Amino acid sequence: MIINRTFEPQKYEFNSQNAIFKKSLKFQKNQTFDSMQLDTLYSKALQFEFLSVEEGVFLHENAPTTELMHVANELRKAQKPDNKVTWQIDRNANTTNVCIANCKFCNFFRPPGHKEGYITTIDEYKEKIEELFKYGGNQLLLQGGHHPELGLKFYTDLFKELKSYYPNLKLNALGPPEVHHISELEGLNHAETLYQLKEAGLDTLPGAGAEILTDRVRRLISRGKCNSQQWLDVMRAAHQLNITTTSTMMFGHVETIEERFEHFVQLRQVQSEKPEDSKGFLAFIPWTFQDVDTLLNKIRGVENATTSEDYIRLIALSRIMLPNIINIAASWLTVGGKTAQICLHGGANDFGSIMIEENVVSAAGAPHRFTYKTIQESIKEAGFEPQLRDQEYNQREIPENIVEQVINY
Repeated sequence: MIINRTFEPQKYEFNSQNAIFKKSLKFQKNQTFDSMQLDTLYSKALQFEFLSVEEGVFLHENAPTTELMHVANELRKAQKPDNKVTWQIDRNANTTNVCIANCKFCNFFRPPGHKEGYITTIDEYKEKIEELFKYGGNQLLLQGGHHPELGLKFYTDLFKELKSYYPNLKLNALGPPEVHHISELEGLNHAETLYQLKEAGLDTLPGAGAEILTDRVRRLISRGKCNSQQWLDVMRAAHQLNITTTSTMMFGHVETIEERFEHFVQLRQVQSEKPEDSKGFLAFIPWTFQDVDTLLNKIRGVENATTSEDYIRLIALSRIMLPNIINIAASWLTVGGKTAQICLHGGANDFGSIMIEENVVSAAGAPHRFTYKTIQESIKEAGFEPQLRDQEYNQREIPENIVEQVINY
C-alpha cells in the first residue's frame, strides 16, 4: 500500500532531438517496495520507454490516480506543448446495417433478410452530406455491417461516386474488420484491397472493431469478425500504403486487466513498424462498453461497471503505455463531458468529433451530445483552447456560415 506520497515541484528539461526528459524529481514518501517500484516506472515512462504488460498492470493496481494523471499530463505537455485541445466536425453515416459478424455488444446490426435491413442510397448520402456541410463538417465516417453480398466493387464505386459529387469531401471509411471481410469475399490480400479503396477515394482508415486485441475476448464477443492478428495486419498494410489510421479500445466487458495491456503493447508494436514517412496510428480512442439491451448483457449478464475514475485512469495509462501515438482522445460520447474534461488534465489532448450522426454506440445506450458551440465551451471550461481539426490533425478555421445543429435525439 502506498501512503503519504506527495509530489514536490518538479523540473523537466525536454530534449526535442531525442524526445527524452531529463528530470529532477523528488518525492516525500515512505520507502516501501511499491513506492520505489512506482518511482522506477514513472521515470521510465517520462523517458518515453516502452513499459511491459506486467509493468502496466503494476501501475494499474498500485499507482494513485493523481500520480498517473500527473505523469500522463507531463507526457502530454511534451508531445503537445500548446494549450490546445483539438476537436472535429464529421458525420457517422452507415453504408448498411446488414451484418453477419453477430457481435454480442451491437444492437445496430440486422441479419441478412431482416425486414429492417437497409443499404444507404446515393440520394440519402447526398442529403446527409449537404447537411454535414451546413453544420461545418467536411468528412464522413463511413462504416457499416459485414454484408455478405457487398464486395470491393460496391465500395470503390460508392467512393468514386461520392467524390465525383463532392470533391472536397473526406472519407474516413470502413475499418480493419470490414477491409478483412471484403478481402475474403474477393480472395485478395489486405494491401490489394486497401490500394483499390485508396485509389477510389478512401482518405483515412478508422480504428473500428478493435474491441480488445486478444483472441480469447474476440471469440466471446465478436466471433464473426477478424481475429486480433488480422486486425493488426490490416493496419500494417494501411501504414505501408501511407494511409493514416487511428486506434481504439472498447473495455469494461469480459476482458482481464492483463488483456487491456496486451492490447496496448500490440498497438505500440504496429506503430513502431510503420514507415518513417507514414503517420500510422495518429490517435488512440478508448471507450467503455455500452450494455443496454445487448446480447452480452442479456445472455451473459455482462454489465458496464466502469466508473468515471476507471476511465480517467485508463486515459492516463494510455498516454503512458503508448508513447509513440501522439494524440489521445477522450470519449465524451460514452463517459460524458465532465469526465472527459478531467481527462484533459490526465493525458488526453483531443475531444473527438461532435458526431452529427451516430447510430452504433448510441443504440447500446450512449446518451451524450455536443454541438460545435457546446464542445468548445466544454473545452474552455476545462482550461484549454479549442482548435477545430481534420482527420489528419491539420488545423481548420470554423466556417463562416456554419449552422449550429439542433440536438433532438
